[in-house]
Amino acid sequence: MKKNKLTAVLGPTNTGKTHLAIETMLSFESGIIGFPLRLLAREVYEKVIKKTSLDKVALITGEEKIIPSNAKYFLCTVESMPIDKQVEFVGVDEIQMCADHERGHIFTDRLLNMRGEKLTMLMGSNTIKNIISKLDDDIEFINRERLSKLTYVGHKKISRINRKTAIIAFSAEEVYAIAELIRRQKGGAAIVMGSLSPKTRNAQVELYQSGDVDFLVATDAIGMGINMDLDFVYFSNLKKFDGRKLRKLNLSEIGQIAGRAGRYLNNGSFGITGDCKEISAEEVDLIENHKFEEIRTLFWRNSNLNFNNSSSLLKSLEQKPYQDWLRKIHECEDEKALKFFLKDKNLENVDLNNKTLSLLWECCQIPDFVKKTYGNHYEVIGNVFKFLNSEKGKIPEDYMRIQLMKLDKLEGNVDSLSNRIANVRTWSYVSNKNNWVENQDYWIEKTKNLEDKLSDRLHEELTKTFIDKRASVLARGLKQDMEFKTEILQNDDVKIDGHYIGKINGLKLELDLKQGALETDIKSLKKAARQSVSPELEKRIDNIIETKILELKDDTKIYWNKFSIAKINKGKDYLSPSIELAIDEMLEQKQRQKLNDFLIKWLNEKINSELKSLIDLKNINQNNSSIKALAYQLYENNGVLKRDQVSDYLSKLGQEERKILREIGVKFGRYHIYLFKLIKPEAVKLRTLLWKTFHQKYFKLKPPTFGLNFIEEKEKNNRNFMLLCGFEKFDNLFVRIDILERLFMQIINTNTEQNKEIKVVPEMLNLLGCSKDNFVNLLKKMNYSINEKDNEIFFKYAPNKKRKKFIKNVTTKENPFQILKNLNLNN
Repeated sequence: MKKNKLTAVLGPTNTGKTHLAIETMLSFESGIIGFPLRLLAREVYEKVIKKTSLDKVALITGEEKIIPSNAKYFLCTVESMPIDKQVEFVGVDEIQMCADHERGHIFTDRLLNMRGEKLTMLMGSNTIKNIISKLDDDIEFINRERLSKLTYVGHKKISRINRKTAIIAFSAEEVYAIAELIRRQKGGAAIVMGSLSPKTRNAQVELYQSGDVDFLVATDAIGMGINMDLDFVYFSNLKKFDGRKLRKLNLSEIGQIAGRAGRYLNNGSFGITGDCKEISAEEVDLIENHKFEEIRTLFWRNSNLNFNNSSSLLKSLEQKPYQDWLRKIHECEDEKALKFFLKDKNLENVDLNNKTLSLLWECCQIPDFVKKTYGNHYEVIGNVFKFLNSEKGKIPEDYMRIQLMKLDKLEGNVDSLSNRIANVRTWSYVSNKNNWVENQDYWIEKTKNLEDKLSDRLHEELTKTFIDKRASVLARGLKQDMEFKTEILQNDDVKIDGHYIGKINGLKLELDLKQGALETDIKSLKKAARQSVSPELEKRIDNIIETKILELKDDTKIYWNKFSIAKINKGKDYLSPSIELAIDEMLEQKQRQKLNDFLIKWLNEKINSELKSLIDLKNINQNNSSIKALAYQLYENNGVLKRDQVSDYLSKLGQEERKILREIGVKFGRYHIYLFKLIKPEAVKLRTLLWKTFHQKYFKLKPPTFGLNFIEEKEKNNRNFMLLCGFEKFDNLFVRIDILERLFMQIINTNTEQNKEIKVVPEMLNLLGCSKDNFVNLLKKMNYSINEKDNEIFFKYAPNKKRKKFIKNVTTKENPFQILKNLNLNN
């Protein structure tokens, strides 16, 4: 019997094995090549259609099938290779995957059972040579030497790693953490993981290949045929979870990944970083020279299954291998699913004959791309089987529409988008199964478009999250002392070499820093921006001094053009606050002092203007002790005094003295002595702000809305603060003091006869702007007796006979007039 011709092309990475297989296949009339990754199959498909024509090449993966009617060349994932198709050439890439804990049995099945009519080619590592030589075929071994040298460079911190480097991690969490660190220190990294869709992965690779970023963070997926322009590969870990347990990588796996460093004739280097354990000198020597331990056994599972009944199917799956170098693979996910459904009570009424068992087994082989919860995946399998085993025999369009509707959302972070893509891949796989779905072509297109749309969005999110282009530009430029082109746009955006870095808000450059930015980022950006931003800030200071268009707001900050440039702090007294600048640190001391001096002058002018009567009172130049005493008390009480507090002083004042005080702005009312100009809105706003700043408390207290003359408060309000605002307190009622005086004038004008009751008239209520009940309440609190008759309200003054209080504010027990003779109020 004539033996099949089999060629084994073996050697380390970067030896051109895959290229040789493609060229060999194209020399035949027809052929199939199986690849370990969907994205690798897609990459080779793109190359082959350029070498031949679109209508001659098919792409077959679980989630994607492009099969022209006269296709001659089939590029597939190993799982999707059409095993019953007769072609002249068959190739299997990375054949050493026969020893893989999860997928090894698939590769072994292709090794044992798939043959080309004219040639079968196996490409992979030398480690499997011994096993291949045991096959009953006409075998030719082609040994390929690496085109460049691979050298170990030891441990290096991530911050010191050179450009054109891939850093390898073994979980998505670790990949993201390292990528974030590189973003902060180097400007960013592209991401390559096996779970990425081909479109996202290719877009990420293009970011690296185009030079937008100099670093790549990847899982061990990079070890499988992804050719990139890498000089270095660093391992952050040498352990991975293989689906069952956390285990150390064997040397051939390390060599496979490390071998991605160096391309064609360029030498490459590999090393370790982070907390990765050292590689011993002996192991380094073996990796550098590509000498790895031989594979002694391959994982195997019987592919010739018996579907007569449930027990015969399980028994055939449990069959033991027929060679001592084959080893039964541990229970796979499809087997677990099958056993789960065979025990499912919902299937008790299902006739599990040859056809339905075969269908159930096919459903159990739907891949679990999400790998989060078995429950959800089993639910998918169960629903698919239920529809396929129904009378209609297909998954209805309504069901597919609902599944995809849940996933057709573009919002979310990297994890949520990746999860959505994984779910779409499941439905893409289902749609691509022959005759499983109603209107199959539509759903194949729909799932592909949705995956592409989500992949584009994931690429955007990965780029936004892990790449800061301007930091990348700066990191390189600052080391080389490059001149940067800095632009300040009309909207105050600042760009460096076309990259947006932040905005000038007032007199500060607010950098657009992503979360977790390091101090080095800030320093680099400031350094690069200084040459253009500093002159602009100086120009703005000159503009502020020239125009004086500033605003002091309730938050104690001084604003220019809607941005804070300083704040006021406690000074020597409440009319002399200090200034604290809120401007960019890049401004020189000379400019800072210039602005500080101007703001102090501006604030003093504002206080002297808006609170002129209070300042005049403070600076009154009088020898008359009674005037000086009253002026002192009025100033100390912020321009408002209750009359009964200073009744002794008032009795000593003649009309001439009162005239002097009136000229300053003092109003002598029935209840209060006050500076009437200080009750105006702007004066109240400024006084209360200065008062709160000086006391460094009461910041939550707000002056009453201007225009209100009467306020009823349920909560207790600060009496001193309300008096400062120009309101007198009567328990829970507050009345503006100038309105109170006008009320007294109305009462006096109405009360033409002494001791006669006064009638409450609407004008009184209108003046205060309060209800009749509140007005009656106020009168009672002001010591008026109330009398109601004929639906009219009358009131009469009925004072409580209390001992007069002496002045609160004078703290000394000595005679106040004696003290005031020597008091200088000009300070």
